[in-house]
Amino acid sequence: MSFCKYSTEFIANSKTELDNIFINDYLPFAQPSQVVVYIYGLYLCSSNSFDNSLENFSRILNLSEDEIISAFEYWEEQGLVRLLRINPLEVTYIPLKNVISANKLYKTDKYEVFNQQAQEIFQNKRAISKHEYQEYYDFLERFHVEQEALLMIMKYCVETKKSAVGYNYILTVAKNWANEGITSTLQVEERLNKFEEKSPELTEIFNAVGIKRSPYVEERAIVNKWLNDYGFSLEVILHICKTYKKKNRFSIEKTDLLIKKYYEMKLFSIQEIDNFEKDKQELFQLAKEINKELGLFYENLEVVVENYILKWINLGFDRNLLLEIAKFCFKSSVRTLEGMDKSISRFYKLGLLNMSSFNEYMNDVLAADEKLQEILDEFDLKRIVNYKDRENYKIWTENWKMSDELISYATSLSKGKDNPIKYLSRILADWHDKGIKTVIEAKSTTPISSINKSENSNKQKQNFEGRSYSNNQLTALFQAINEVEI
Repeated sequence: MSFCKYSTEFIANSKTELDNIFINDYLPFAQPSQVVVYIYGLYLCSSNSFDNSLENFSRILNLSEDEIISAFEYWEEQGLVRLLRINPLEVTYIPLKNVISANKLYKTDKYEVFNQQAQEIFQNKRAISKHEYQEYYDFLERFHVEQEALLMIMKYCVETKKSAVGYNYILTVAKNWANEGITSTLQVEERLNKFEEKSPELTEIFNAVGIKRSPYVEERAIVNKWLNDYGFSLEVILHICKTYKKKNRFSIEKTDLLIKKYYEMKLFSIQEIDNFEKDKQELFQLAKEINKELGLFYENLEVVVENYILKWINLGFDRNLLLEIAKFCFKSSVRTLEGMDKSISRFYKLGLLNMSSFNEYMNDVLAADEKLQEILDEFDLKRIVNYKDRENYKIWTENWKMSDELISYATSLSKGKDNPIKYLSRILADWHDKGIKTVIEAKSTTPISSINKSENSNKQKQNFEGRSYSNNQLTALFQAINEVEI
């Protein structure tokens, strides 16, 4: 008996670690009782003070001893445990990292038919080595692919390549399909049928670029992706392939990267693609200038164009406004493309896509800010216009339809109050509730304490078009834009 051991309380408050490899690669394919046996056995490995007998194991899990032994035999076959003896039962758990790196021992009869059929696929081209068989077994066990499904993939690869195909090529194809959920014979058959359905398109593409051989299995998968997953028409694909062939040495893999780029940029027609390629240099120059305004440097401008510039242009923004926004962002301490993208979203929500609409908006904001500043000055509040002021003014003028004269009169009534802005808003709210729209109506309902008319109360709206803005004005404008929710 050990003279040092954990207390029951210590064990109860400890943790049993379950490797993610087990959860991902083994748990989904085992029976519930097998999972329970594995986890509880793992728990008992660090709980030496507990009754670690098969009888107690059976009682706690409510499983028969035969079910428990059968479950451990399953895990031994998977390579996760080793049964040292059955009576009495003695099990050793193996670290999963050792399981992944070590070759498992498989029952000879389990893959007897598979071995024979696999060698027949290669006929006289080459013999399958013991190591290659082991790689196939490991793949079948780990990915839980049906043997017949893998044989179908092997046959298709051999017939397509028409050469002594290596097992790495076969397993790469099989693993890619398994990761897509294609593990059964029926699923593999459906995938191969889709390939055959697209053979005329593939033949046309190969003829267009001067490839004389039959398409490989991975090339069929790529073209199938262009047509089905990405949704490009055959006409557009042929145009892209022919154009790429003129500029570069053609390959399906490199063309796949180009078509993926067009897909991500939402360029699906020949005209959209040609326009993009034609305007690419202009877009690169614009990206360079925007980065300069933001104080940034990107060696690879293609990333900037694809992720930002093209997106903004497609939204309808003109070049000059984008540069103006970049200047605005820099002055607002927003000096990243991600930050500018958020500002672009606010401009878009406001409908500001060109310099004309931008200047008109600036005029309105500056005019409103000047009126608000007059109110603050009249209240002797030594601060600049803020977000709350603009919100109040928007409610007064847009929601309640209060005129400048009525707001000016209410301002005069609010002077000297403890919280003049709040008092002003209450007066206007009261007039709104009573339907008062003119100063005459207001005077007839509200006692006049003191009226100090502002000399500028009737000042007409200035024309800001074409003027230069001070830093304070720009700050106010950009604050107003940044207040827009996106």
